[in-house]
Amino acid sequence: MYFRFRVKPGMTQVNMGKVIDGKAIAAGLYEEMQREVVELEQKYGRRPGLTVIIVGEDPASQVYVRNKEIAAKKVGFVSEVIRMPEQTTQEELLKVIARLNADPTVDGILVQLPVPKHIDKDAVIAAVAPEKDVDGFFGMKSGFTMKQGYVAPCTPRACIHLIKTTGETIEGRHALVVGRGELVGKPVATLLLNENATVTIAHSRTRNLGEIARTADIIIAAVGRPHIITGDMVKPGAILIDVGINRGADGKLCGDIDFASASEKAGWITPVPGGVGPMTIAMLMRNTLDCYLNRVR
Repeated sequence: MYFRFRVKPGMTQVNMGKVIDGKAIAAGLYEEMQREVVELEQKYGRRPGLTVIIVGEDPASQVYVRNKEIAAKKVGFVSEVIRMPEQTTQEELLKVIARLNADPTVDGILVQLPVPKHIDKDAVIAAVAPEKDVDGFFGMKSGFTMKQGYVAPCTPRACIHLIKTTGETIEGRHALVVGRGELVGKPVATLLLNENATVTIAHSRTRNLGEIARTADIIIAAVGRPHIITGDMVKPGAILIDVGINRGADGKLCGDIDFASASEKAGWITPVPGGVGPMTIAMLMRNTLDCYLNRVR
């Protein structure tokens, strides 16, 4: 089955496929959330509150936290970053989380990973109140039943949103998830099932990956291997969502999908960078807003 081709806002034509511009789509979401926050503050008397905790001086984590802080301020949240030294004990960190859990003005709590090796990551994740877990770890464990107060992880939620921007339905489609990781592969497969897709999960050891991929209407690549999906593996008109972030032989960033060859066959395709990445942060803001709404209503 071939998809229809329609150019929409946030998409540009490249060869046969249309590029799904994550930056542009995220910018539109930020504008929507800005307006929503203004209205909600008038109605409920306060803005959503997001607190990010970072322990240590990991350079990549510092960049991620700064980007999240910028995004939170952009949409009008009450934003706080708690920076704790590398030698922070697990007990000290858990006390901070407990304080934030009890703070009625804090709607979202995010502990930036990784934490130092002497801290039990699982214990930290478990300590965050489920209704304030904007990372969606609790939802991941509960199977994303989307009960009141729980949200989905940011990157999987971003993938689903990007697919929906094409205007095509997910229901009834064959979706292939390449990657079985706990943070993206497994949860995005569950979200696709919730959308009534027929889902296949593959990984780096899957035999006949190309044969399987050629039957897929939707491919989400999240295995962390450069160009594991190539153009000859793509069904004409398929939607390709590339979660991978890798360094190619030339030192440049590239995804799990070979953009040059795959874009000639795909109906829609996300670039790397500029696709899923910007949308992940936008979904963190949406998760925070949803947690706020679940608490004030």
